[in-house]
Amino acid sequence: MTQMTPAELRAQAEAALKPLGQKRIKLLAQLEEIDRELRPLIAEAVRMEVPYRRINELSGVSPNTARAWSKREIN
Repeated sequence: MTQMTPAELRAQAEAALKPLGQKRIKLLAQLEEIDRELRPLIAEAVRMEVPYRRINELSGVSPNTARAWSKREIN
């Protein structure tokens, strides 16, 4: 059995990370795009007194985030 050099081990670790890492990067970019569209909708829902728990159920956005987004949209 041949022993691998540290450089080969690092290259192997990087190769293992790359596919899922790239997928995660793409998903985070999609999430940011969705969040930009979602922020004003959440701010409006808060203004219309939709409960934070319901906003969370419908969007997956935490109550604290919904509060913060609604304050930013108002100002």
